[in-house]
Amino acid sequence: MQAEEQWDIEIKPKSGLLQLNLGELWRYKDLILLFVRRDFVAVYKQTILGPIWFFIQPLLTTLTFVVVFGGFAGISTDGIPPVLFYLAGITLWNYFADCFKITSDTFIANANIFGKVYFPRLAVPLSVVVSNLLKLGIQFMLFLSFYAFFILSGTDISPNLYAFLTPILVLIMAFLGLGFGMIFSSLTTKYRDLRFLLQFGIQLMMYATPVIYPLSSIPEKYKIYLLANPISAVIETFKYGFLGTGTFEWVYLAYSLGFTVIVFFIGLVLFNKIESTFMDTV
Repeated sequence: MQAEEQWDIEIKPKSGLLQLNLGELWRYKDLILLFVRRDFVAVYKQTILGPIWFFIQPLLTTLTFVVVFGGFAGISTDGIPPVLFYLAGITLWNYFADCFKITSDTFIANANIFGKVYFPRLAVPLSVVVSNLLKLGIQFMLFLSFYAFFILSGTDISPNLYAFLTPILVLIMAFLGLGFGMIFSSLTTKYRDLRFLLQFGIQLMMYATPVIYPLSSIPEKYKIYLLANPISAVIETFKYGFLGTGTFEWVYLAYSLGFTVIVFFIGLVLFNKIESTFMDTV
């Protein structure tokens, strides 16, 4: 009688939307790290300045904001030096925006790989979040450098213990960007028009977030609309912790956390549904 064959790994089709197999990602952790290295190294490969662009980009953005919004528009920064105020806002915002934009292109950008070999598809957007975390760390060090300079120069800045919430704020931004990215990645496999709208939408979303202006400068009757944006509370909490200005309420942060959990779960379910059939569409 022929012995029954034994397999180390058995690949089966998923039987339901909630069959997420998240534990499988751990077995592919080496592949995820390989994707992280690829994403981090390939960004500025064959460029003259290389990784220095990680510093130049936020500096140029901050300088633009100082000239346009601080100089020409005269928008208040709550008494905080404009360079420090804008840099505080764009440090976390850039992380969210990069995670959102890159993960939203997961299926289309990686169609060739997905069509040739099996691995958990979620490994790709997850690697984007991790690789951008390295970029965030570099830009956060840049922010801390300016922060230390202004404090040592005698600028009136009042940091407080809420600055220790930063890891939680980063996690919220990471999972929110990942959740939105997975949702759009699932939709763009069929509706390619969304790819063209996404860039404009993210830019518009930034202006609906207190990145370039303090929430205190907004009339009271309109604040509720800005706080409906889950990123607003995260940015304001970060500024409140490090700069001592801004709006902080636990209820707003709890709302952002709850919103993030819902968006991430919806994105995970949609991603799980589309990954088995997207090759037929792409």
